[in-house]
Amino acid sequence: MAAVTRRQVLAGTGALGAGIAVVGAVEHLFGDARFGGRDDPRTVVGPARGAGYGPLVPDPDGLLDLPRGFRYRVLSREGEPLPSGEGPVPSRFDGMAAFPARGRGVRLVRNHENRPDAPHRVPVVHGLTYDPEALGGCTVLDVDADHRVREERVAVAGTAVNCAGGPTPWRSWLTCEETEDKAGENGYTEDHGFVFEVDPYQEGRTVPEPLTALGRFQHEAVAVDPRDGTLYETEDAFDEPFGLFYRFLPRKPRGGFGSLRAGGRLEALRVPDVPDLSVVQEPGTVFDRVEWAEVPDPLARETPVRFQDFGPGGATHAQKLEGCYWSGDRVHFTSSYARTGEGAGADHFGQVWSYEPRAGRLTLVIVFGPGTDVRTPGESPDNICTTPQGGLMICEDGGGAQHVLGVTRRRTVYPMARNRQNIGGGNDPAWGEFAGVAFAPDGRTMFVNVYEPGTTFAVTGPWDRD
Repeated sequence: MAAVTRRQVLAGTGALGAGIAVVGAVEHLFGDARFGGRDDPRTVVGPARGAGYGPLVPDPDGLLDLPRGFRYRVLSREGEPLPSGEGPVPSRFDGMAAFPARGRGVRLVRNHENRPDAPHRVPVVHGLTYDPEALGGCTVLDVDADHRVREERVAVAGTAVNCAGGPTPWRSWLTCEETEDKAGENGYTEDHGFVFEVDPYQEGRTVPEPLTALGRFQHEAVAVDPRDGTLYETEDAFDEPFGLFYRFLPRKPRGGFGSLRAGGRLEALRVPDVPDLSVVQEPGTVFDRVEWAEVPDPLARETPVRFQDFGPGGATHAQKLEGCYWSGDRVHFTSSYARTGEGAGADHFGQVWSYEPRAGRLTLVIVFGPGTDVRTPGESPDNICTTPQGGLMICEDGGGAQHVLGVTRRRTVYPMARNRQNIGGGNDPAWGEFAGVAFAPDGRTMFVNVYEPGTTFAVTGPWDRD
């Protein structure tokens, strides 16, 4: 296909019911010809006039570039001692959520996407460990109103490749395993590929047992409709057949902590005559009639879920389904990329979709690329959340420098943060992805992780200026 600009003119539905789009050529939204481009640390990266909070200012400490007037505090870094005394802070910071805590504080629950090569595993803690041979899990940080860490401890251990997840209306965290390994594979003693529920408040209340009814597959993220308790799940599969977008209808909707153990029905999205979401290339495309097909075997005892027979019409697949977040009356979810060379129906550098349950409507909100320069900001959207102002924050997970990208209700995109921690060589720089973006309940602080080296930031500033 002909090359197009990296960020096409975008239109469609937006967070909290507002129209949202990204407009303008990428060179007008990002970059500064005075310096050496996206990968030059001197580059002042800024949005188009009137968009967002202004250009990113290079951080003299080399950690996090932010717009003028914003500042950060480092809350946690991998390898440092856990204040709980349980061991070092685990590696591979990923999905995260922010819950209210005492004294205007915040309780953060953070995933650790540890595989067997992780430098620092989640420590094994008695009563909180599912499989002692699995290195992943979650930690909890109790942060006061001045962003001082009062407590940091293990919340669940012995899970594997904990990627993202999602908060529930009853203030628990659903952590997702992005693997399909069974007992006996990679040294594991239990089957993996499940969702676990974590209580961020009461130590020891979390039960390290999988919520098997939510399926066993390469889980990425979960979003919960607070009106009826329906869960929406993404599956991060990069090879054919690609992952599915699921909904789970619980037997005990909105039942509180532990209620999901009662089970329910797992279904996969079917868009009639669209077997692969990548072929939808026009932002603003709306499907007014989508269907849901029941998953034959959610536990994938013999056949991975995405390989299973969903009957006439099958199920609709998409490569690299990742972020998933509830906002207002809809759920947003992302596809990080699609590549025809890997079996996708069409190429793109990222899509953001929204699904409105009451209307049964699916809309393609944003498309990134494909473009001619993979180094420009705006590729591989991953974790996602809504902002207090009604826009979106998107964590970038692609090549080159990594950004947190904001999308406003005024239909513009802007850079909110850039990771400056170089994990590559001097002649071959590399930067870890962003993950786990979340806002404090009062909307005054944005929390975000850098995956590698694992770093959790609290970002404050003039948010109401947007």
